[in-house]
Amino acid sequence: MKLFYQSMGVARRSESGPYARALAKVLRDSAAPGTDIGVFGLSPHRALADQYRYLEHLDTGEILDNGLRAEKEGYDAFLIGNVFEPGLHELREVLNIPVLGLLESSVHLACLMGASFSIVNVNPKFTRRVTENIASTGLASRMVSIDKMEVEGGRVVDRAFEDEAVRADVVRQFSDAARLGIAKGAETVIPAGGIVMTILAHAGVHAVDGVPIVNGLIALLKTAEMAVQIRQLTGGFTSKRMMYAPPTGKLLQDIRTAYGDHVYPGAV
Repeated sequence: MKLFYQSMGVARRSESGPYARALAKVLRDSAAPGTDIGVFGLSPHRALADQYRYLEHLDTGEILDNGLRAEKEGYDAFLIGNVFEPGLHELREVLNIPVLGLLESSVHLACLMGASFSIVNVNPKFTRRVTENIASTGLASRMVSIDKMEVEGGRVVDRAFEDEAVRADVVRQFSDAARLGIAKGAETVIPAGGIVMTILAHAGVHAVDGVPIVNGLIALLKTAEMAVQIRQLTGGFTSKRMMYAPPTGKLLQDIRTAYGDHVYPGAV
């Protein structure tokens, strides 16, 4: 099976830097035998500050193009490795392969692992977006809190991949924030950010005081493997009944005349 992993953090930190290498290793080490996963960023000068909605809107077009490219090139699923999940619903409408998101996969897995979960955030501006995305899953009632790590900035997090002392300090900060949610009743903890997820996996940290950390990288990868296998077994995965139904007939012809034959591959 071939998976396309779309990263935003890799885009702004280079596809060959310490974060990209660590992320790719975590995914490769977690993949089942026979799963080939490629990690891709965006073009230079993209994904610079994805917490801003306007900038995310500008970047989403390239993510949609990458999704179309992934299906055309024979990938079995498209993975959006970002908690804001830009392009998730649009790509489910246009693609035939499974499209999975980082936060959605994490939240669903957290609810299989425990009755409640908390989120550990790295930026207060993330809070509203994360809350909105969790509400869209229908599982907001299972969330007990969103608690923030005290991180000085992105550069500190970046150094964690090369400096063991910095990495230990990020893990400590995460653990302190996780304990706030655990004290409020959380039975699982989700880090809200692919970079922190990567640091935790890189450090081999998968629990705080016995409470499982739902590492979204692993959750997203394993959800994608399951989705691909279900599609192989049953012939389908994403429902095309209503929300993700593509245009058909004369409307589809008009759309392809206007936008190009590449849109809505497989629709008739």
